[in-house]
Amino acid sequence: MSDWLSTFKYNPIKPLLESGHETIIYFTERDLLDGKVDSVDYLWNLPEVQKIVKKQVNDGSWTPKIKADASFGVKYSLIETWKQLRILIQQYEMNNTHFSIQKAAEFIFSCQTEEGDIRGILANQYAPYYTGAIMYLLIKAGYENDPRIDKGFKWLLEMRQDDGGWVIGSPGMIGLTDLTRAEINDLTSNKNRKTARAFDKSKPFSAAGTGMVLRAFSVHPTYKKSETALTAARLLKAKFFKKDNWSSYQHPDNWIRFQYPFWWTNLVSAMDSLSLIGFSKDDEDVEKALNWFIDHQEPDGLWKISYSKIHKFQDNQKTFHSRLWVTLAICRIFKRFYLL
Repeated sequence: MSDWLSTFKYNPIKPLLESGHETIIYFTERDLLDGKVDSVDYLWNLPEVQKIVKKQVNDGSWTPKIKADASFGVKYSLIETWKQLRILIQQYEMNNTHFSIQKAAEFIFSCQTEEGDIRGILANQYAPYYTGAIMYLLIKAGYENDPRIDKGFKWLLEMRQDDGGWVIGSPGMIGLTDLTRAEINDLTSNKNRKTARAFDKSKPFSAAGTGMVLRAFSVHPTYKKSETALTAARLLKAKFFKKDNWSSYQHPDNWIRFQYPFWWTNLVSAMDSLSLIGFSKDDEDVEKALNWFIDHQEPDGLWKISYSKIHKFQDNQKTFHSRLWVTLAICRIFKRFYLL
């Protein structure tokens, strides 16, 4: 433990243990200090978890706040279910031994097409980055051996660009040139529009999209070892602190704006995947990222949720809780790299 902790200027363990946040303290003791703790399922009975579980509806989904008209093809219930599972599975480590997770998983699998993707977030258009991000949660919840997960991986393999990465947005729309913003919006929201299959796989990968897909590979016992995962990971780390190849989330500052649970690709989420896949801390790109974290730790032992000049955030109680989760994630990453 001391090897990875000694790399920091300030001790991150102390503020985590003194946070007063029961779940943060639990995972700090278990994951960072290798302490003996109760079974994780005791966290599932905490009020904040039960509050989410009680809002789940009969089909396994959660009701979205957005009310869409009948012509909309976007499955907002799928988006809302993914949002809630990010909390239940990634933060509280709920899994498929719990009935709520079983129901939610079956709802998500009901959105899987014959082709293998989880469709509906971009209406009828492909969205490999969301499929990967959702599969990541399902695998963490215990569905790694489910044939529907394997079907999803096979679809993701088909959706790669020639360079071995994935794009942000729909790969089937790349070949549709000269679309107006209104036409793009219609394609990705109108339930009557067919799935576009105008691929142009010669276009370069997107770091933002590839990072989200790679999460699914990083937590799967077989696919994490594949050449596909290694190729995508090499592409991703080579773009650290650089502009994306695509206009969405292109600014380099997107690398240093953090969320936990993970949503978009940033330095924390990307390094989490690389540490799980098994990259060495001596890798040039990995070392650069680790040094960035060391250099940007705050005197209170935590990290900020954003070091971006283009994204503003307020320093309040909600932000403090987010800083705790981000710090826990960073510490887990360091420990993995230093124990490899």
